[in-house]
Amino acid sequence: MDDGIDTENVTGEEDELGTDALSISYLNALEYCPRRFYYECALGEFIDNAHVVEGNMRHARSDSGISTSSGDITTLRRVWIWSDRLRLSGFADVVEEQAGHLTPIEYKKGKMGEWLNDHVQLCAQAFCLEEMLGQRISYGYIFYFGSARREEVPFTEDLRRHTEESIRLALRLLAEGKLPPPLVGKRIKGKTLHTLHPKCKDCSLEPLCLPREVLALENNAAL
Repeated sequence: MDDGIDTENVTGEEDELGTDALSISYLNALEYCPRRFYYECALGEFIDNAHVVEGNMRHARSDSGISTSSGDITTLRRVWIWSDRLRLSGFADVVEEQAGHLTPIEYKKGKMGEWLNDHVQLCAQAFCLEEMLGQRISYGYIFYFGSARREEVPFTEDLRRHTEESIRLALRLLAEGKLPPPLVGKRIKGKTLHTLHPKCKDCSLEPLCLPREVLALENNAAL
């Protein structure tokens, strides 16, 4: 490639930011749930469930680090990227290069939809590539295994603004050092516990987070 990505060392795990850089993948967790983000990023808590295991298996090819070419398209897999300005670093699943234009591609196990958490993660990858290579990246793709299709994600000004706000929030939560409150489900009259928030139902950390129980204890303490 002519644009500055070192194809000989795209799988290297050392960045120029040291240990202070925020891993890009944690932005996905933050958009999903700030409490989940803090458990994973600050406390290092991870629990596998069927969704997590399937996602890891789906990433086997993109995590291979193997670069391939087809026609005028070069495909780089597991590309190490970073941003000094935003204090970010991490891996892009795939970066495609065609005629000097770079396109980040993220792989997800689910189906296509308006998943802002996925869009933020992809946009943050674009920020890193833009800073590293000095070129504007207008869009990327998310490949959803559940739909077997790519979704084009334009990097609009709104998405760029929201992504930078999410990065600032992530760094602030880490600096504060306080576990955010759980997501609140519906309150059923006559019941002590809330129902689970829809996001909590498939969350692997729900047994650790105990959102309903925490909320119940806080409500009892306030009485």
